[in-house]
Amino acid sequence: MYHYIEYGPTDGPRDDQEKYDRFMERIEAGEKIEADDWMPEEYRVALIKLISMHGISEIMGALPEKEWTPKAPTMKRKLGIMAKVQDEMGHGQLLLRVAEDLMKPYGKTRKDLMEDLLSGDLKFHNVFHMPTKTWADAGMVGWLVDGAAIISQTNMLDASYGPYQRALQRICQEEVFHAQHGEAIIMALAEGTEHQRAILQESLNRWWPSLLMFFGPASADTTGSSKQDIMIKYKIRKSNNEELRQAFLDKYLPRVFSLGLTVPDETVHYDEKEERWVYQQPDWDEFKRIIKNKGPRSKERLRLREVAYENNRWVRQALSKEAIGS
Repeated sequence: MYHYIEYGPTDGPRDDQEKYDRFMERIEAGEKIEADDWMPEEYRVALIKLISMHGISEIMGALPEKEWTPKAPTMKRKLGIMAKVQDEMGHGQLLLRVAEDLMKPYGKTRKDLMEDLLSGDLKFHNVFHMPTKTWADAGMVGWLVDGAAIISQTNMLDASYGPYQRALQRICQEEVFHAQHGEAIIMALAEGTEHQRAILQESLNRWWPSLLMFFGPASADTTGSSKQDIMIKYKIRKSNNEELRQAFLDKYLPRVFSLGLTVPDETVHYDEKEERWVYQQPDWDEFKRIIKNKGPRSKERLRLREVAYENNRWVRQALSKEAIGS
């Protein structure tokens, strides 16, 4: 998406130097940038990529759990997962509106974002390409996937771009309930029968590589730059990928072990000297393959989104400016 706009770590401001300097002064002072404010193209494009991916991931992230809505074991669980799916779709719509405002100078709309998703130009989080084979997976998504999302999103709660920062305030509050929903499922299974505990352990084993991949690779890309560096430079986020992954491990590994569960990595341990978790790196080539829509459920989930988009075309047409004005 927006691949025709190039930027790198050594680029100076492509716009007026005085405006750029003033913009950076505002960033450093902690001021919030609004949609109608002047901003350098690098900043705008970085935000579009981040927020559109986040928004689409919220929408695509509802699909794995949607598969378990009709198969939830009790009415209470069914209502809980239905409410969660509804929340995720709402988050996606909210974020796509924020992205749409940033895209106006390029003549792009939310329609273009959806078409970019279906064409493969717009990616979504690796975890939502994965299958949900058992009810334990519904809990794992809520507990650990949403837990990882909360760590990532709270890292941006003071983001320099005001509309995104305000949207995150609401989203993070609701994500806390989603994580609690997932944890309740996990606790019920962990305290259940041997068979239920076995299903839970098997689910964790399958999800572990995807959870490590969630925050992205630690190192810079081959150009010597990385998206995370640009985000930190403009105070959109505070921590880099590995710092976020370590925060996730700090929070959740003790909880995993307290339930008598294990992770499928015998190398995992806390290095007291380095003050960090040591773990086996996931297969980052596999990560790249997955986010290129070559994951286990990529085609099925994209097809489901495409069918829904086409079936509701008449609604968009009925609400279009042309229809309303006629």
